[in-house]
Amino acid sequence: MASYAHSAISGSLPSDYATVSLYAAAHPNATDESADDFRIARRPPRPSMVAPNGARHPPKVTENTPLLSPEPLVPRIHESDEENAAQSESTVSLYLAELRILTRYSLPVFGTHLLEYSLIMAPVLSIGHLSTAALAGITLGSMTASVSAFSILQGMVTALDTLLPSAWTSSQPTLVGLWSQRMGVVMGATLVPIYFVWFNAEDILLGLKQDPEVARLAALYLRWVSLGLPAYAFNLISRRYFQSQGLFAVPTRIICIVAPINALLNYVLVWGPEPIRLGFIGAPIATASAFNLVCIMNIVYGLFIAPRTAWMPLSRRMFTSLGGLVSLGLAGVGQTASEWWAWELVALAASLLGPVSLATQSILLSSASTTFQAPFALSVASSVRIGNLLGELNAARAKVTAHVSLLMALAVGTVCSGMFMAFRHSWAYLFNDDPLVVERVTSILPLVALFQVFDGTAGVTGGILRAKGKQMTGALLNLSAYYIIGIPFGAWLAFNCDFGLHGLWIGLTVSLVYCSVFGTILCLRTDWNHEVDKVVARINAENKAAAEADVNV
Repeated sequence: MASYAHSAISGSLPSDYATVSLYAAAHPNATDESADDFRIARRPPRPSMVAPNGARHPPKVTENTPLLSPEPLVPRIHESDEENAAQSESTVSLYLAELRILTRYSLPVFGTHLLEYSLIMAPVLSIGHLSTAALAGITLGSMTASVSAFSILQGMVTALDTLLPSAWTSSQPTLVGLWSQRMGVVMGATLVPIYFVWFNAEDILLGLKQDPEVARLAALYLRWVSLGLPAYAFNLISRRYFQSQGLFAVPTRIICIVAPINALLNYVLVWGPEPIRLGFIGAPIATASAFNLVCIMNIVYGLFIAPRTAWMPLSRRMFTSLGGLVSLGLAGVGQTASEWWAWELVALAASLLGPVSLATQSILLSSASTTFQAPFALSVASSVRIGNLLGELNAARAKVTAHVSLLMALAVGTVCSGMFMAFRHSWAYLFNDDPLVVERVTSILPLVALFQVFDGTAGVTGGILRAKGKQMTGALLNLSAYYIIGIPFGAWLAFNCDFGLHGLWIGLTVSLVYCSVFGTILCLRTDWNHEVDKVVARINAENKAAAEADVNV
């Protein structure tokens, strides 16, 4: 993420013509009269960028290189040659090519999220053996952090899922760096109210009738974790920055290094030798240290190792055009955080049903959260892949990718569903030996199995909607599914009809069926040519703003 000479062309007028020439390449027979209403049906295959000696690199720019080159002169994400070959082959070959690409993109994302989950879970595991009050305190603190900060930051950064992938494959790849910088400004402003809540957490939790000692420990946890909160926000941005360029393995490699360090720090600072043992506060200090270490490694990789094609030097432009980014981010909060908060509400409702139901809910939630990591990784991969294709003006291939990702989600959900059904009588023993808990888990697991199919497809449709910039649509889907239909219906079954925990999970299943069905319909009915038009308009708007800024200077 350092300065790159190519950034000098950002916002130049020739780049506007380059965007128009991409349209012309896709429509050789277009006339001037139809120029304002282009619809891209198919883009010619990407250049192989193979030199005579067989090495892959961008073509060299000389004084004879035409400004109206039909292909952007920047490196692209290189899939295998199977993809280009499939362009002219059958539909089956095309679908198989996308299957391989999405699988290759998804696997490192899956590993990244599993290991990142360990950074948050390690403190709970290490503190749990200190005392019951300590376990309750860190559990409450972790839940408060998720609801008031992590879910909000995760939602805000989804704006980059829309902007960065298409920018990378457009005629202006340096917009990847510019929009990442703008998101840094937005995240910085978002942290201000979060810090206010965290540093007044004890009073807030006492006002919510929490136990005084538990509230004190939760506030102490939040205060120390806050040392890593800016790094956590930066890491979310840098991950999108790398992934939009196809560097999916970079966050995975970094987290593979940091995760064991985090586990060691948790042990040493909580349970280690007397001179360095810190007890309760050791766990949040270890977590904050892990966040900061990931941040430092991201910066080092971006400055000294990663290609610099996407980076734009820091300038005043990073403080401009923030309104659209905030709008997308807030819609992303509605899409992401609303679902996150819904699960917290269900956990709270389960606690009202007694300790057996609460223990059962903990097992079911942990199981469902773990299996969801696979379709969630697929949703991230789909969002990036579709965005890249839209930036290339390849509407037809984006449509194929959307269809393949939905089929993959259905397959993954079916496998997880079959696993839960096959092991439903013994699954609970992985977590608990209480006969009542085991019996309750066994009886609800068929619902969880059904839940998997719709949870996976709903997750992937959310990724497709993010690629299209439809975070608000996803937010409305989630809000109506959980807060209007699922949770009220589940609570009615649980408390009014004496269905207990079964009722809550029936409500959750109804929510996900609703999200999955309507989300899939919206994705299948997408006008992908229109989505390409939106990307072109976005790039041209940035070019126009940059040109005006140059004139004013």
